Amino acid sequence: MRIGIDARLIEETGVGRYIRNLIQEISRFDRMNQYVVFLRRRSFDAFVLPNSRWKKVCAEVRWHSLSEQMVMPGRFAQEKLDVLHVPYHNPPVFYQGHTVITIHDLTILHFNTGKATLLPQPIYQLKRLGYWLELWIGLRKAKRVIVVSEATKREIMDHFHISPEKIVVTYEGVDEKLSAENKKQTIEHRLIKSPYFLYVGNAYPHKNLETLLEAWKLFIAGNSVSGYKLVLAGNDDFFYRRLSQKARDLELVGTVKFFGAADDATLVNLYRHAAAFVFPSLMEGFGLPALEALSVGCRVLVSDIPVFHEILGSFVTYFDPRSPGSIAAALDGVLIPDSKKPEANELSTFLGSYSWLRMAKETRETYERSARL
Repeated sequence: MRIGIDARLIEETGVGRYIRNLIQEISRFDRMNQYVVFLRRRSFDAFVLPNSRWKKVCAEVRWHSLSEQMVMPGRFAQEKLDVLHVPYHNPPVFYQGHTVITIHDLTILHFNTGKATLLPQPIYQLKRLGYWLELWIGLRKAKRVIVVSEATKREIMDHFHISPEKIVVTYEGVDEKLSAENKKQTIEHRLIKSPYFLYVGNAYPHKNLETLLEAWKLFIAGNSVSGYKLVLAGNDDFFYRRLSQKARDLELVGTVKFFGAADDATLVNLYRHAAAFVFPSLMEGFGLPALEALSVGCRVLVSDIPVFHEILGSFVTYFDPRSPGSIAAALDGVLIPDSKKPEANELSTFLGSYSWLRMAKETRETYERSARL
């Protein structure tokens, strides 16, 4: 087979890690198929082909744009693919070949608010309608739809009435680079000297970080001598700058640290020395940062939402994400002497059930089934 992977988002955080691990793992075991990787110019030169069965094509086309729908179908068609994998919710609706789509979440369907955009409201609503229509058509044309959790599968079935037989659940895994980096680092090496709680990710509205700041204000009011800080690690953008203003409004300057972007080595250091990782999202497709934090030995506090129960089970502490008091109580619980942490052997067995290699094998099998349809 000749398989195409649309990897234009390979440098992004969440979906980028998914794409990078998919390509890395498939290239290790697939000795039969040919692969064509579509990349934007900034990624093209740096991308190293795994072997002679792989080819890269420069496609300088931005995702979620009109030109994407006009230009990319032709680029894909030129490569005479048996199957095209689009690992994000931007399916090429005019492409006539066999496609497999990965849907990570349906956040935009639940958070219809100008707080989530820099665009004027009429333009934002028009783009949102276009996104919904693009996804509606793409899901129906796709031979298979890959999702990263049962929770997302239910969302797609409920909102788009897609047959469950067409949807394949493939869980994500913990990046090998994080595990290797964790073994290299020493206990003494700390990037942040103060005790701290940690959040890693973007600051989009569904991440619920404004409520986390309100909870943090309650926490420090009840623990004035603790010296703890709240560390927020993510790309410095409009949403983080707006959150910084919220911290100033709540008079939290000095107790909240906006760390900025972090590479894998930095992430491991932040995870392993945090008192706990806090994940207050109102909605997620999988919740990979929480799984990564657990793999490094960090305690994890998360929202009481279905997907986290599915992925994280009893190895984390749950709180009501809409209640600052509930979040603050979860933070307080970490400070209780001898508070229970997951047993190491049980946690290791649990984490072993999440594997990028397994995900890649299941994805390759999905390619093969899709090509026959």
